[in-house]
Amino acid sequence: MQVAGLSNQSSLSLPAQVLGTVVLFLFAIQLLGSAVETLSPVLKRLLEQIIVGDRSALGVSWIASYVLANGSVVAALSLTLFRSELIVSSQLFLMVIGSRLGGAAIVLFIGAFDYLNEELESVSESVRLGLLTFLLTYSVYLPVLVIGYVLLPVVESWGVSNPVIAGEIGIADRLVPETDVNVPDLVPVFTEGIISAVGAVVAFLLALGLIFLSMRLFDRTLDGVDKQRLRERYVKRLNDKWTSFTIGLVFTGLTMSVAFSLGVIVPLYNRGHIKRHEIIPYVLGANIGTLVDTLIIAVALNIPVGVVTVALLLVLGFVISVLPLLFYDTYVTTISIVYDRILNNVIYFIIFLLSLAVVPVLLIVLR
Repeated sequence: MQVAGLSNQSSLSLPAQVLGTVVLFLFAIQLLGSAVETLSPVLKRLLEQIIVGDRSALGVSWIASYVLANGSVVAALSLTLFRSELIVSSQLFLMVIGSRLGGAAIVLFIGAFDYLNEELESVSESVRLGLLTFLLTYSVYLPVLVIGYVLLPVVESWGVSNPVIAGEIGIADRLVPETDVNVPDLVPVFTEGIISAVGAVVAFLLALGLIFLSMRLFDRTLDGVDKQRLRERYVKRLNDKWTSFTIGLVFTGLTMSVAFSLGVIVPLYNRGHIKRHEIIPYVLGANIGTLVDTLIIAVALNIPVGVVTVALLLVLGFVISVLPLLFYDTYVTTISIVYDRILNNVIYFIIFLLSLAVVPVLLIVLR
């Protein structure tokens, strides 16, 4: 007997597994923040050579997402850098955006490598969903980048920018309510002990490793979910664009794993059981839901400006994602034209892949 998509074998241990993974994840975030603060003099000298402006901050996080093959880790690192005053609020905003732009391209690179290694029969087969996800992500986050960057001075004028500059936290601290017992205050006792024992550099690498491990464990925990049952219950509802968008947003936000939320429906899409017009709203919702873990990190690190920055991204992303749904036929037609043109022309496809590597590099080197 199965209940709500969970097998009996996994249902009893799933809550404990999720709790343990979340605790590990939050501890790793705290350790990363402490390590970055300890290493701030060294990191400051290094970042001054690389990040010389907002544009280069965008390029650095974009490239870092490729290197680490994980946009969420780059977003977490960006928040810790901001907490240590190594980057300013505008650079934090762009680095979180860059983590999403870089993360969207990783699937494409993996698919392209599979094709070059002759593991898959065609480019279309290897990058089918990856290219669609990429186009949808960029169609949302590029406008978010422009509009959000313009709105940042307004946000700063409201007193929710860098508290060091503003002299007060202002509105943002209302998003992180104070309590009599602050559990994260107990964590530094352990993080500082680790840093003292192994050194800041090793602690920094250990924190990154623990973040990767916690995400991996969470994905493995989600493997215990009966995906077939989920498909039977929810996939049939994807024919309505608003329902599809909501499911993608909520499902990804709750699981904090876009890999899982997309993984549930990838087999059906690749086999033609879900049409492109049905999956597009789902992916749009998932692309916004994936920011939930970044928001949790900002709250866990007690960074009010970080909370406001990620909240701004969430709000703008939600609004800009809803607009295509209002003009859905035109949007799907436009995405399909670009999608087919890239896949059906080898030269276009190669130029497209090269641009994914060249553009972020140019953002860094052109000063």
